Amino acid sequence: MFMSNSNFAHVVGSGPRHVIALNGWFGHAQGWGPFVQSLDTKSFTYAFMDQRGYGKRKGSGGPYTFAQIASDALALADELGWKTFALMGHSMGGGAIQMVLADAPDRVQALVGITPVPASGVPFDEAGWGFFSSAAKDVGARREILNITTGGRLTGTWLDAMAQSSLVHTDIEAFDAYLTAWAKTPFAERIQGKALPVLVVAGEHDPALGAETCKATWLQHYPNARLEVMSNAGHYPMDETPVALATVVEAFLREAMPG
Repeated sequence: MFMSNSNFAHVVGSGPRHVIALNGWFGHAQGWGPFVQSLDTKSFTYAFMDQRGYGKRKGSGGPYTFAQIASDALALADELGWKTFALMGHSMGGGAIQMVLADAPDRVQALVGITPVPASGVPFDEAGWGFFSSAAKDVGARREILNITTGGRLTGTWLDAMAQSSLVHTDIEAFDAYLTAWAKTPFAERIQGKALPVLVVAGEHDPALGAETCKATWLQHYPNARLEVMSNAGHYPMDETPVALATVVEAFLREAMPG
């Protein structure tokens, strides 16, 4: 498997189909779990990008916004020499890839949203907002969010490791600011009706961004969107069902990006 690192991305593979991947709130460029081991690196090249304040970009400073993530993703594509590419995003990254589409629609060949945030934002009540906001400084809150969003069904060993990884690989100020970015940055009017191929992957056990939420948002926003529900997965199918996820994603991308 070919791997290289640009200034702020982890590049895997050497294939002709190009994919930029944006991680979720708890992730980073090298935090996509065992999913990466099942990717077809002869047919695809994946660039897993660190957002500002995450992974190799800890200490970079902001701004910690979807607009900045999109700008950085397009700069990465330019650095790699990719005129066109597909975008894959998990959770928060699923919202951010849509901002890339809004800013550069002629360059984006397809979207893959994995348990993704919609372009309309995510509603919170006051108590929920307070709880999620506390996670910036409270690793226990991070662990509980992981537990809730995977249906309260996974081993504490995994929950502990994921919460600690998120703490180690993110700046607190970035983690805090990105909550506002993914929850309270609605821009659906900028992507509504775009006719590119879109795959939306929902987890069977995801209580917030599951199939019904995806049907009410992504499938309404994109006329050519299709939904895949991953059995035995919650909000983190990259860890929970990695082989099945890689199979579904690459089957879609092969169809959307003929080699």
